Amino acid sequence: MNMNTTDSTLSIAEQLGTWIASIDEARLPAAAIDTARLLLADVTGLCIAGRAESYVRATLAATDRNGTCTAIGHAGSFSAFDAALINGTAAHGEDYDDTFEGGPVHSGAVVVPAVLAACEREGLGGDALLRGIATGAELMCRLSLVAPRAIHSAGFHPTAVIGALAAAAGVSAALRLDAQAATSALGIAGSMASGIIEYLAEGTSTKRMHAGWAAQSGIRAALMARAGFDGPRTVLEGRHGFFKAFAPSRTPDFEPALNGLGDSWIMSTIAFKPYACGTMTQPYIDCAIALAERGVQAAQIEEIVCDVGEGTVHRLWEELAVKHRPPTAYAAKFSTPFCMAVGFFDRKAGFEQFTEARIHDAQVLALAAKIRYRIDPENEYPKNFTGHLRATLADGSVHEIRQPHMRGGAHEPLSAAELNAKFIDNARYGGWDAENAEAARTWCEHVFGATTMAGAAQLRH
Repeated sequence: MNMNTTDSTLSIAEQLGTWIASIDEARLPAAAIDTARLLLADVTGLCIAGRAESYVRATLAATDRNGTCTAIGHAGSFSAFDAALINGTAAHGEDYDDTFEGGPVHSGAVVVPAVLAACEREGLGGDALLRGIATGAELMCRLSLVAPRAIHSAGFHPTAVIGALAAAAGVSAALRLDAQAATSALGIAGSMASGIIEYLAEGTSTKRMHAGWAAQSGIRAALMARAGFDGPRTVLEGRHGFFKAFAPSRTPDFEPALNGLGDSWIMSTIAFKPYACGTMTQPYIDCAIALAERGVQAAQIEEIVCDVGEGTVHRLWEELAVKHRPPTAYAAKFSTPFCMAVGFFDRKAGFEQFTEARIHDAQVLALAAKIRYRIDPENEYPKNFTGHLRATLADGSVHEIRQPHMRGGAHEPLSAAELNAKFIDNARYGGWDAENAEAARTWCEHVFGATTMAGAAQLRH
């Protein structure tokens, strides 16, 4: 369906509902299919990696094993809502999941758990799984462009609030809801959306559950709409609508959400992270690693000043004293100084770099304390995520390094070998042997051609 020409008598949600109802997985471009497959594999590997973490165990304790759906890496079966909550929480828990650079939002950790659980619940096949993942991810990316930065500025997490709508869209597409029901699903999900960013204050775990909460909300919204529950047609643009509530500082521009819808699939530009931490820190870690690879020693460094986008400061740089000494391992993931410092020493930033031991590592903290920022008014954030550092050494020499884009994104995608290595490393971290890991990877590779979700049982352990 081509949405370049729209019916002005329809609300935004009605136009989106019409598109959702029209999705034909057989007509998806190859790039969208490939991205959907990568999203499925990335989420699966992350769920396996996080399966024994304390926040996942706590989520499991709040659920019941009385359904037909898979919590990846766990024995037994769960309701669709509980499976989506567990998988979304595990997938997003270490901030190692995909990101859309224009948003930023994390599509996979919301949409994949929602659609997988819905397909298992309903006995659907790989065609429905593909249709749902592609639809949900596409809408999530597009809605993140409607009011850039404004959702964060209002104190909400875009992945959480937009995610509820995206999950509803993905499940609606998988279930083949008609346009009216899909519109109501979006309207219902608008009242289920939630997720504040106060986790930044003390590095607590609430952000971790945002993707899972959005995923289960999307399932509920779609199922209620299928049964006849109605939601507001003006959920997005209305006087009391979604963007008025969650992004009040900016007038929403719906053109990015609608322009080319059905022809252009921007979800194919989704980035896959090389590091297990906040999205906008990734290019700065690359700069820190590049500095270390020049032979610079930490003891030589007097100070490092980074040029940054103003919109990243309140989450990744301030309060600077707290970012220099993160109070928890999770808080360290949202401290650019810490991420740069640990990357400098270890040449990587995976699961092992964000532990209680590392946040008390004297040499890491000493280097982090030397890192500060200045706002660059020309920074392209959020359209492009860049990195920069200017390191002044004790002898007066200066090293300046720039990273023009995020590795793993559209400008420099991770190779198939790098993505496979990430999957295997995550499975190994989660305690799976090579045989089980390869079986899971193979399932992700071929499931879109399967007639049922029965094979998902091999993701249990």
